[in-house]
Amino acid sequence: MSETYADWAARWRVPLGFALGAAFVFLSQPTVPFLAGGAVIAFLGLALRAYAAGCLEKSRELTVSGPYRYTRNPLYLGSFFMGLGFAVAAASWVLGLVFVCFFIVIYFPVMRREGDFLRSKFGEAYDQYAKSSSHFFPTFRITSSAAGTSGSKDGFQWERYKRNHEYEAALGYLAGLVFLVIKLRMR
Repeated sequence: MSETYADWAARWRVPLGFALGAAFVFLSQPTVPFLAGGAVIAFLGLALRAYAAGCLEKSRELTVSGPYRYTRNPLYLGSFFMGLGFAVAAASWVLGLVFVCFFIVIYFPVMRREGDFLRSKFGEAYDQYAKSSSHFFPTFRITSSAAGTSGSKDGFQWERYKRNHEYEAALGYLAGLVFLVIKLRMR
């Protein structure tokens, strides 16, 4: 079976993310106002990821509670805001542009691939859910089909947050901020 672009993107997203991280190290030129503003944007993304991870039962059930009521990809949306926040904190428009392009080219195909997987696993329940929630940017409207979709409805649980290893994103957030503060102090 031949590999699709989405399969390639899924396989290479982490190694390419490390390359983007290396660019972050070299291109960042933080200033206090940009660092503060970017840290807030990235924190909002981190909080969204934490909330989503605490609602998610990966591959066990169709999650429709919490932020999944508004977007099918709140983890990726949170990652997008984290990356954008760090580009702002780094005070690098080049890094921001590279990040947005990277996200579009790599993560949008991965999101479609994951949607196809969920459709094959959950069938009509996923189709109903997809009709009532947006693909990426939230719509903040709840339709009767979202409320009636089967799947996880019990909301956030710390046990899920830990089981989904979301604390790793929090550690990455802290490491990125520490790096930028050190780089700022060395200038």
